[in-house]
Amino acid sequence: MNSETTAIAKSRGPGKPGPKNESVDQLTQQNVEAILKLEEAAKNQRTRSELVAEGIARFCGSMRFVWVHVIWFSTWVFVNLVPGIKHIDPFPFTFLTLVVSLEAIFLSTFILISQNHDTQISERRNHLDLQINLLSEQENTKMIRMLQAIADKVGAHVGHDPHLEQLSQETQPEKLVEQIEQREEK
Repeated sequence: MNSETTAIAKSRGPGKPGPKNESVDQLTQQNVEAILKLEEAAKNQRTRSELVAEGIARFCGSMRFVWVHVIWFSTWVFVNLVPGIKHIDPFPFTFLTLVVSLEAIFLSTFILISQNHDTQISERRNHLDLQINLLSEQENTKMIRMLQAIADKVGAHVGHDPHLEQLSQETQPEKLVEQIEQREEK
């Protein structure tokens, strides 16, 4: 059991269902809390370098970053163009170009690290969604079969519904993937 499933189990208690009079709001609140615990567990698994990269990427995506650069570039250009002052980097500002190029290389690396982490979390969420959807599909198929058996047992005539027969069959994800791939090829 990994830390994420442990977090969900702890949020719901040791396999005990909630009170029978729980409202929908209470149930959804439990779900929200379980998902927040999953997110927190994922955040706690980040390494120090990932945290640094994320902090830098967050700063780079802010207006403060833009203003720092506007002030820095303006000052640099002003100091190196004003007559009477010794110019460290005269026009065409070769050293400034070098510094900005190096900054771009490192910033793009930090942003990619942060995006990779976000992608991993997104893939984990997608996998969780898929598992829940498959479980829900299996539960629905089982309920249809049980309802058909109950209807047969009590002698209820439900009529011939071809959709009902199709829905009572188990979903095969492999065939769905094949259908999607065939459609995409067209």
